[in-house]
Amino acid sequence: MNAKNPNPRFKIVADNRKARHNFEIGETIEAGIALAGTEVKSLRQGKATIGESYAGEYNGELFLYNAYIPEYLQANRFNHETRRPRKLLLHKSQINKLTGAVTREGMTVVPLKIYFNEQGRAKVEIALARGKKLHDKREADRERTWNRDKARIMRDRG
Repeated sequence: MNAKNPNPRFKIVADNRKARHNFEIGETIEAGIALAGTEVKSLRQGKATIGESYAGEYNGELFLYNAYIPEYLQANRFNHETRRPRKLLLHKSQINKLTGAVTREGMTVVPLKIYFNEQGRAKVEIALARGKKLHDKREADRERTWNRDKARIMRDRG
């Protein structure tokens, strides 16, 4: 088993590691993503980044903004735009739930990772998230450091 990917059926292409530091993650949802052919080939090479990306509603549909999928080098003139908005494929009820939480409760829809499922389809794991304040980030940092030190002490004692 791969240490980076505990489930060998999924191939994680892009991971938003900053999201868990900057946001309190709530409910997560798996969504499909509408991609061009060159985008899929580029994703399979595993060079995409979703660090600064977010999902937003436009005309009753959910789109992924600011996700970087590099150009596929062998595609020459048929290439895609690297940071174009990409449509997320969700049920209407899921879209309504997400947009309602964003407008009512001031939450954000954040992508956590892009991966290929066992059928080979590109999926995005998105989450409803609330931004952390600076003191919350510091507290989480302190707790993580303490847990690391505690584990080290326990291991040294036997």
